Amino acid sequence: MKLSLSLCVLFLAIANFSYSQTLFTYGNKSVDAKEFLRAFNKNNPNKAANKGKAINTYLEQYIRSKLKTAEAYERHYDTMPGIKIEISNLRSQIADNYMTDPEMMKRMQKESFERSQKDVRFAHIFISFANPSMLTDTVAANNKKKEVLDRLKKGEDFMLVAQQLSDDPSAKNNKGDGGYITAFTLPYEFENAIYNTPIGKYSSLITSKAGYHIFKKIAERKAIGTIKAQQILFAIPPGADEATKKQIVFRVDSVYTAVLKRGDFGKLAAAFSNDYISASNSGTMPDITVGQFDAVFENQLLLLKKDGDISKPFQTAHGWHILKRVQVKPVGSNVADKTLQQDLQQKIMADGRWKSSKDFIYNAVEAKAPYRKLLVDDNALWAMTDSLIDRKPMMPIGKTINTNTPLFSIGSTTFNASTWVNYTQNNRFRNDGSGVKPYSTIWAEWVKQEKFDYFRNNLEDFNEDFKNQMIEFKDGNIFFEIMQQEVWNKAQADSAVLKSMYAANMKKYMWQKSADAVIFFCSDTSTVKSLYTQIKANPNNWKKITENFSDKALADSSHYDWSQLPGLKAPVKNGMLTPFVINKNDFTGSFTYIIKNYEMPIQKTYNEALGLIINDYQAILEKELDERLAKKFPVSVDKAVLANISK
Repeated sequence: MKLSLSLCVLFLAIANFSYSQTLFTYGNKSVDAKEFLRAFNKNNPNKAANKGKAINTYLEQYIRSKLKTAEAYERHYDTMPGIKIEISNLRSQIADNYMTDPEMMKRMQKESFERSQKDVRFAHIFISFANPSMLTDTVAANNKKKEVLDRLKKGEDFMLVAQQLSDDPSAKNNKGDGGYITAFTLPYEFENAIYNTPIGKYSSLITSKAGYHIFKKIAERKAIGTIKAQQILFAIPPGADEATKKQIVFRVDSVYTAVLKRGDFGKLAAAFSNDYISASNSGTMPDITVGQFDAVFENQLLLLKKDGDISKPFQTAHGWHILKRVQVKPVGSNVADKTLQQDLQQKIMADGRWKSSKDFIYNAVEAKAPYRKLLVDDNALWAMTDSLIDRKPMMPIGKTINTNTPLFSIGSTTFNASTWVNYTQNNRFRNDGSGVKPYSTIWAEWVKQEKFDYFRNNLEDFNEDFKNQMIEFKDGNIFFEIMQQEVWNKAQADSAVLKSMYAANMKKYMWQKSADAVIFFCSDTSTVKSLYTQIKANPNNWKKITENFSDKALADSSHYDWSQLPGLKAPVKNGMLTPFVINKNDFTGSFTYIIKNYEMPIQKTYNEALGLIINDYQAILEKELDERLAKKFPVSVDKAVLANISK
């Protein structure tokens, strides 16, 4: 197959085209095709039928905005305190979103998806760092840890050891059985230990701030997904006597009998349930996933095999429950589902597990701004540190270093002994309370922390998307400032010009087909129907009727163009009520009461036309500003580059 000459020419042109080529210059500045297309695609998300025309139209607007921004920078608007604070606040708000490794996020999404496909049953042994008096006692904790591990190594039953030695109070009854969990149920470190352990085996020791943890994987099953359920809870008050408990049981039986007689479960929940949050919603609970509730509650819920099934009353530590299964939503199983992947990403970010690895940050800093340890004797530094922190006598070797001695550098930033001492004072103790870390460990942690901070403080150098977002925000702020000073404020403040424009162009400011009318806005469908019925019966009393609906309805009376009136259809007559209109997105509603209709054009007063006059004056001022800036920053567009991106 042979290509036509024109197609060959086109392919060669595309092959030779680079998006880094300059699209246009203005003054001594330039914009390449890539930068322009990024802005164009962001502000024109829907593909235009005529891309070339859309690009040309947007290019004109884009150039005008660039000229205003250039002028704002020359006036140093970017150094204004208010703008600097806005930029700093935004940077703080969004920086964390860019402190992640995209590849790590993909790995975690894959891992979370795979784990979400199954539920895992586990048992747990907990050894607390706190003794019965709630004082830290690591010696006792370590002794118990040794006893637990010795017994497990001998092959003793895990759940028997949990019952006898675990510091989790519930283990005395459930032998450490934690029931089923799925992805995101437990902290990530615990989840890893459970999912990565073979069935029937126990995990290695996990250390948390509270103590030591050992997990055993008991079983796996296909994930059940989420369950929508209603409940009626009969809470047992703390310290309730037997007579009170019997009264509660009698009430439980009575309500359960009513439920079985096809009583309205939602109404019974609203009337009798002590779970006041769900009771206000007809007993409906938030979607339930495995591991959220204790095993008794969860097991009773799982016994309900189809939608509409109702449990017998059962008791937990919270009281007596009656459950009704409403719906089961299976866990998403299509790995290509974009919505599912976005949901996983949000959970990963909220869960904080994406922060578990910062290696990519350290590697990125090392590649761009290498770490260099300066010529310092570690023993001398440790001796100087001992003297300052523990107030020990200064050893002779420590006197070779002072607080200003440089210790290492990252790129062009140098860190001295004073910074080291401050960091050591705040980070010298182990998290488990077992004592002081070695100085070599603190040093390694300090270097990593400074690399992390360097990455964050210089994020623009490491992440182009972040850099572009900050530039766009900064440009937008100073663009707003120059428009405020040169156009918007001037247009509103110059009343003499506004009045002269009105006088010279009165025919421009006319009401066309219009009406004196009242527009009613209602917060929901029920309110709009009720208000409409009452207004229709007595339209002259519309103000008092509307006031009776409090904050659920409001009325706005004024002079309007026909196009502004909801529900309006010809013919329009004095005293008519238009049909109400319901917004399908939020189910709010509106309708109109026509007091007096005007078929013929009538003159707008100055106050009625003021908004339009200001808009017209703003357009004049902006055009004058554009003309001045076009002379100050001459623009030259590369037609060949423009033609290429238009294709």
